Amino acid sequence: MPFSKLGLSKPLLQAIKELGYKKPTPIQTQAIPVILAGKDLVATSQTGTGKTAAFVLPLLEKLNKERTLRGKRIRALILTPTRELSVQVEANVALYSKHLKLTSMAVYGGVDTEPQKQRLIEGVDILVATPGRLLDLAHQRAVHFDELEVLVLDEADRMIDMGFTDELYKILDRLPPHRQNLLFSATITDSVRELAYDFSDSKVSEPATEIKISPRTKTAPNIKQWLITVDKDTKSALLSHLIKEQKWDQALIFIEKKHGAAKLVDQLAKRGIEADSIHGDRSQAMREKILTDFKSGKLKYLVATGVAARGIDIGDLSRVVNYDLPFKPEEYVHRIGRTGRAGAAGEAISFVAMGDFKNLCAIESRLKHIIDREEIDEFPVRKTVPVSVLNFIRKSKAPERKGPSKPRSGSKAKDNVSKSKDKESNKTSGKKNIFE
Repeated sequence: MPFSKLGLSKPLLQAIKELGYKKPTPIQTQAIPVILAGKDLVATSQTGTGKTAAFVLPLLEKLNKERTLRGKRIRALILTPTRELSVQVEANVALYSKHLKLTSMAVYGGVDTEPQKQRLIEGVDILVATPGRLLDLAHQRAVHFDELEVLVLDEADRMIDMGFTDELYKILDRLPPHRQNLLFSATITDSVRELAYDFSDSKVSEPATEIKISPRTKTAPNIKQWLITVDKDTKSALLSHLIKEQKWDQALIFIEKKHGAAKLVDQLAKRGIEADSIHGDRSQAMREKILTDFKSGKLKYLVATGVAARGIDIGDLSRVVNYDLPFKPEEYVHRIGRTGRAGAAGEAISFVAMGDFKNLCAIESRLKHIIDREEIDEFPVRKTVPVSVLNFIRKSKAPERKGPSKPRSGSKAKDNVSKSKDKESNKTSGKKNIFE
């Protein structure tokens, strides 16, 4: 089905054509008509499947009508978990709306609030925001929500993982009850289900439409996945060897610790390899500059902590490297989803030490297949990593909490107690659960 059959107007179709889009992805084909029909939506789709265009294109279509925007007001709010993703989503909004008379901006922490407040004075059609900065601006009365028409939660699972549950509920409490709600997530966990239930409470007469494009266990088939077993003390040397011997053109390298990222950059530099890193301690201006250099190809090797796993969107990124294997299988899927975007070929390489064996088993059990192993003659391992067990089940350190995270203050505790009472009251009064 072509984009022209999805109900989009000529200005949007022209922008899509200029960007080189040939045909809609499955998530776009299913989500766009639902959103244009004004229905609430809960959509699950893995990274790299075109989720941003799936909600931005119909959102622009709905907002493309004559209307006088009052000061400090917004018509659509898109919440994202990270600064990088906010910048990326707003950039996409600007590209898709280039032939429309709609305004957009991104607000996020790590930068001065004054320019953001000044920009909001005249009002903005579409605001892309991280939860913390949005609440700061709302407390300063720099933005009001009484004219909001559509709310989008992008990467909902990531926002919950990063501890934004309390902030999300505080934002929901400020929004008008009559609005369209769109939730997009790579995975559906119990916490996301709980959020989706409360998220759609404003429209109890009709449950949200649910779309599931692909199970969370699958990765894009065009991504070549392979791993190398390695001893921890030879990881940086192995990475340098691969970069040089295989003549890698570019690589996004994921590492777990912030201090480890800086250390790895120094180790690569000593071997004549220029790299840089982004993590939570770097300023927003520096992170934006580094990402710009990486996207343009000026910087070939970028070391990143998990904060960047869903905030980097490079259409032709050839490979990602799990220098440190992630603990959660879902995080592995998110990371390697940075390559092989929009059907392009990609490569995902993982370094696996003996201490990573349980994590590897959990990942391969979720994927339902063994990841190919390759040996590098120059790097024989002293501690052999056994063959994985596909039916491995890792014992949790603690029972998984259901519902919102535990509040960190007395005021939040009161808020959540009140929400629990309201929810129980709603359930007993015949309120529908969107997942029933």
